[in-house]
Amino acid sequence: MLCLKNLILSRDGKKILTGVNLEVGDGEIHSIIGSNGAGKSTLAYTLMGLQGYEPEEGKIFFNGEDLTSLSITERAKRGITLAWQEPARFEGLTVRDYLAIGVQDPDKNLEKEIWGALEQVDLKPEKYIDREVGEALSGGERKRIELASILTMKPKLAILDEPDSGIDVVSLKEIVTLIQALKENGASVLVITHRKEIAEASDRASLMCEGAVLRSGNPKEISQFFINRCIPCDNRLYSLEDRS
Repeated sequence: MLCLKNLILSRDGKKILTGVNLEVGDGEIHSIIGSNGAGKSTLAYTLMGLQGYEPEEGKIFFNGEDLTSLSITERAKRGITLAWQEPARFEGLTVRDYLAIGVQDPDKNLEKEIWGALEQVDLKPEKYIDREVGEALSGGERKRIELASILTMKPKLAILDEPDSGIDVVSLKEIVTLIQALKENGASVLVITHRKEIAEASDRASLMCEGAVLRSGNPKEISQFFINRCIPCDNRLYSLEDRS
């Protein structure tokens, strides 16, 4: 479904992506794991087409179509969506209205879709549906609501940037369950993470280092390599400076 060929991108004079090659299959959960500064979030923003993240070289293919020069709007129309590491705040917008934006099928029971999505992210609909998506909600609550919005969108490709950010350790199993629910709904899922628990729940995983994919394969093998070789690395082969 997704094929990246030699993506190269620089920001502020620094080369962040140094030649990313990656393939994500149809209906596949694929984790990108790596240290802070490896370029993981930058890759997510580049795939979504954010302004300022246009690759200098390389190609992005989605279902055989070259998306490299398309806008974020055009990519969204093709079924690609991104859940941010730090979810946005929308003062004055209720959770109901925020989630309703993502419901694509006008024939769906809107209220049922919204309630179902909130229940899947372990938020009681009657408690949250009329609250504002603003400062009154904690970061973890906003993260769950954003993930619920991804469920209502039913995307073809969901890019999740650190979906466990702001979520307590106990809730990791719920995040994994949610990612699997996206797959069951027909989506391919690209997960940006540094958690082995999430990586090992994927179908495949890739290790990013210094702006490139170092290796791809079995999730447990990739995460174990990351734990054994990347985390303790002190020779700067694996940069720990946050450049993303």
